[in-house]
Amino acid sequence: MHDLPVSRWPISLGRSSHEHNHRHDNPCGTVLRGVRLLGSLPVTARSMSGLPAAREPADLRLTVSRRGALRWAAGHPWIFRSDVATGLEPEHGALVGVQDPRGRVLGTACYSAHSQIALRCLARGPQPVSLKSLLPARLASALALRRQLFPESTMYRLVHGEADGLPGLVVDRYGDWLSVQFLTATMDRARGLVLDALQAQVAPRGIINRSDVAVRRLEGLVPEKGVLQGQWPGHLLIREGGIELEVDLLEGQKTGAFLDQRENHLLAGQYARGRALDCFSYAGGFALQMARQASEVTALDISADACAGIEANARRNGLDNLEVHCGNAFDFLRAAQADGAAWDTIVLDPPAFAKQRSAQRAGLRGYKEINLRALRLLRPGGILVTASCSYHVDETLFMQVVAEAAADAGRSVQLLERRGAGRDHPSLPAMPEGRYLKLLVLRVTA
Repeated sequence: MHDLPVSRWPISLGRSSHEHNHRHDNPCGTVLRGVRLLGSLPVTARSMSGLPAAREPADLRLTVSRRGALRWAAGHPWIFRSDVATGLEPEHGALVGVQDPRGRVLGTACYSAHSQIALRCLARGPQPVSLKSLLPARLASALALRRQLFPESTMYRLVHGEADGLPGLVVDRYGDWLSVQFLTATMDRARGLVLDALQAQVAPRGIINRSDVAVRRLEGLVPEKGVLQGQWPGHLLIREGGIELEVDLLEGQKTGAFLDQRENHLLAGQYARGRALDCFSYAGGFALQMARQASEVTALDISADACAGIEANARRNGLDNLEVHCGNAFDFLRAAQADGAAWDTIVLDPPAFAKQRSAQRAGLRGYKEINLRALRLLRPGGILVTASCSYHVDETLFMQVVAEAAADAGRSVQLLERRGAGRDHPSLPAMPEGRYLKLLVLRVTA
């Protein structure tokens, strides 16, 4: 069965957080790209986490504190462990009812016995729900939105977790292939339901599991990746605007490409002029778009594999004005300043400099230095497109550090645009945690 797990115990929670990981393998399976198969269906399509298969929810309710109830009422989808009554715990990954201290039912949530985020909202209101009945409708709604936003494209984030009403589930679409992440115990248990719904509504040629992310460990799950369905050809050709790119859904970064920056890639192409520089280029998403408009472009990345990929993509698109440099961005910018180099357009899209709250101060120093050096290298009238994907650096902090960098660089700038992830990555107004990507477009006036 695919239905969600339930607890038969009295309904209450403990405050302790457990950290153990285990994997269930079927000894009778065969191996395809590290994924064991049961007949023609991979075990990963059901579960490799060691958790039992999903079952229907029962009438289980957890009481939350007044603070937790107010947070829920305000529209935030998370309730933390400290706001849930103590005692025995439901099964890890179960669907449970949520009630306030007076016993008023608030809705249904996904329960985690490991994470400090004990409850993730699945549905609001007193009516009990199950994923078996809810998931097809939520998926249909998410698909309808993407088709409305991108009527001529089949490359987008199809499901974006909480913002699409499916906490812990990410689905990216690359034409007739899907790349999926199961990030919570509830979604990990329900993967059979998820795959059935995706086949029914999208009918992909294949599905890749890219749950190889550290956040799964906070749920007591092992990071994993593999081919869930189909025969993976090794790479795909995708199109961003007028640019064709080769991506690897199984071994590439994230789910295969940086879909959250796709619309920003196109934006940078519109701003690009003269001599352009793309730092932390990875597959060349920004550089390739700018090369269609700028007279010359330098793409910079520290990875030799990434640099080779940019060169291949440039050849594929007939862009002979794009030069690839393999090296450290900080060192490159310092050397460029010493040599008196200058650019008309610079893009900074670094990896997260502050992956933990404890790294915030060091991360801010990194953002300040790299923006300061880029601003010093821009000619008057030049454009800086600068981004941060650090969860622990919000837009206010990022704006502040860029303003300080401009002041220290002795440059006057205009803010032209403030952007985030693309429209296929919606967010909830009451959930600032979902707005992880910040992007600013600045113009140097003096």
